Amino acid sequence: VQLVESGGASVQPGGSLRLSCAASGYSSSRATMAWFRQAPGKEREGIASIDSDGSTTYADSVKGRFTISTDNSRNTLYLQMDVLKPEDTGLYYCAADNPLIGPAMKTLGIISRLFSYWGQGTQVTVSS
Repeated sequence: VQLVESGGASVQPGGSLRLSCAASGYSSSRATMAWFRQAPGKEREGIASIDSDGSTTYADSVKGRFTISTDNSRNTLYLQMDVLKPEDTGLYYCAADNPLIGPAMKTLGIISRLFSYWGQGTQVTVSS
């Protein structure tokens, strides 16, 4: 199983970025997938998820500004990030697991220990 993120960059506050995560070696067509981020000195934070049925969940910190989506084959996961703020700076990871984690995620939230497969991360820096 391989997840490879791309699209990270340095942008100014108020700008936009789109992150991509290419999935291979895994039956991602029905996977639950998510984006996490980790700022220096902070714990990894789950910010957006998409279930096998297409339903999405967002952390309050990004709701209304970020959009998670997949391509039709669900081989690529996207995170459209708009109105970026300095506090969005961090290393962004995609994660995936089978759809059975869906109920647990609804109860516990987007937490890292629910996910088995991870990418290596892509850096996003928001600074003027």
